[in-house]
Amino acid sequence: MTAHLPARSLLVHDALRAVDITGEIVVLPDSAATAALAAAAVGVEVGAIANSLVFWADDAPLLVMTSGAHRVDTKALAARLGTGRIARATPEQVREATGQVIGGVAPAGHPAPIRTVVDEALAAFPEIWAAGGTPHTVFPLTYDELVRLTGGIVAQVD
Repeated sequence: MTAHLPARSLLVHDALRAVDITGEIVVLPDSAATAALAAAAVGVEVGAIANSLVFWADDAPLLVMTSGAHRVDTKALAARLGTGRIARATPEQVREATGQVIGGVAPAGHPAPIRTVVDEALAAFPEIWAAGGTPHTVFPLTYDELVRLTGGIVAQVD
């Protein structure tokens, strides 16, 4: 089943199985590098896409898993987390922190754990979809599974 997956997606697959998440990674024919593209590809509303956004806070990466329907309010989030300024990571920082490229960043399968925030709005959906390590891969999971997978802090992000 996993033989057809890209190497980055195999790391995500292994991370999912390590915490007993059984959703299968789907390889899409077209890129799902944005929440809108991913939602269209799997037939769900954009809010059910767990968008993986990498920021930099206190000299370290911060992964924010936000609903595809939201924008992250970095000032408000910094205040909620008690961090210094939160800034969008550069493509190079994203690749270094996650081993993945923008548009395909998964919530797991990274070289080292990343501090993660999970948008509480994702709890409204019985099933959510996240990137599977490349812009052409996605997988389904529940909100509770996402929180468990990432060890994330649940917060309002918009």
